[in-house]
Amino acid sequence: MSRMTDEFKTGTPRSPTRRRAIALAGAALLVPSMAQARLGTSRVLRVPHHGRQQFGQKSYAETLPLAEGEVILTFDDGPVPGLTDRVLSLLEAENTRATFFLIGRNAAAHPHLVRRMISNGHTVANHTMTHPWTMRNISHERALADIEAGERAIVQAAGQGIAPFFRFPGFADTPCLLEHLANTNRAVFGADLWASDWNTMAPGAQLQLVMSRLRRQRRGILLFHDTRPQTVAMLPDFLASLKRENFRVVHTVPA
Repeated sequence: MSRMTDEFKTGTPRSPTRRRAIALAGAALLVPSMAQARLGTSRVLRVPHHGRQQFGQKSYAETLPLAEGEVILTFDDGPVPGLTDRVLSLLEAENTRATFFLIGRNAAAHPHLVRRMISNGHTVANHTMTHPWTMRNISHERALADIEAGERAIVQAAGQGIAPFFRFPGFADTPCLLEHLANTNRAVFGADLWASDWNTMAPGAQLQLVMSRLRRQRRGILLFHDTRPQTVAMLPDFLASLKRENFRVVHTVPA
């Protein structure tokens, strides 16, 4: 301490080695605070999938058991290069986990993005092979084939099994398809709130819309599309808003 004090008093310059040591020590002190500032993932929720399991009050009677301030991030329709990889980078920077409902043909075309999702700890699930619009407008046999083809394509792209979760395109389920999914032990995800990002809008307007809905509801399964440039552009500010307003991200995995 006295040597440091004398150095300041006399104006004796520090050696380059000493200056580097001081800089490294300061950087080391910053690392924990930077990690603590990340949004993170507050907990893992194990979701039942045996029998008839349907979640998300936009479509179904029940949703997942979330406390006030807890949100589940879900992304549909990917993967798409240039957009999905940006979403993955943003989530990785925040140490935040999400669930991705993939279109089989997109997964088959871009398996490296599917494997990056898994490597980063995200949950990967099925959103059909071709995203029919809608499954209520095609035969049951064709809809069923599209579901199963999507599952196979995503599993092949992933190089491993995927979560036994399914989301209908446009939430357009049918009683027969719901029965099939229950009989094959796959949970059906709807949503509790969404960003309405299928409508074109400025990223700032989308952020204001989804945050106003979240402030009212205070919890829920959130739906985004990682295929929408406006959503990708909005995501950094959205994640920052979650941190600032003390929302907590919950990650869903199969029970």
